[in-house]
Amino acid sequence: MKFTIKTPVPGNYKVVMNAFDKKLFEHLKPVGASMEIVKFTGSKEGDIVHIRFTSPIKAEWISKIVEDGVDDERAYFIDQGTKLPWPLKYWKHEHVVAKIGEKKSQIEDRITYKTFSIVLDALIRPAMYMAFYPRRAQYQKYFK
Repeated sequence: MKFTIKTPVPGNYKVVMNAFDKKLFEHLKPVGASMEIVKFTGSKEGDIVHIRFTSPIKAEWISKIVEDGVDDERAYFIDQGTKLPWPLKYWKHEHVVAKIGEKKSQIEDRITYKTFSIVLDALIRPAMYMAFYPRRAQYQKYFK
């Protein structure tokens, strides 16, 4: 299952991408979730992000940055889940910052996930989308 959430923000795309650090990750914590960042080594290939949820569910989530890059039109990194909470079996999150102008960018959260069932994939899609949709306002506030 796939979905994308796009958010326009002020700032050069390279500057915006360089701000994808632990401070921004803390700012993007899901509303209503109790979450601890156990490990955050960065947003470059080989880096690790390990988070622990304690409510409303107890779960460990570990992702590895499997790719990153910059060109004349965009900057990006991709995290892939290595330890996921049930019922997820696959997770890929492409963080893309596209150039709109010299001082304007668009952040794209491209999510691909799978559970053990395509029916469950479809059933949890609204919840997955709503878990990431608040990032639009969070990104806009952060990059204001």
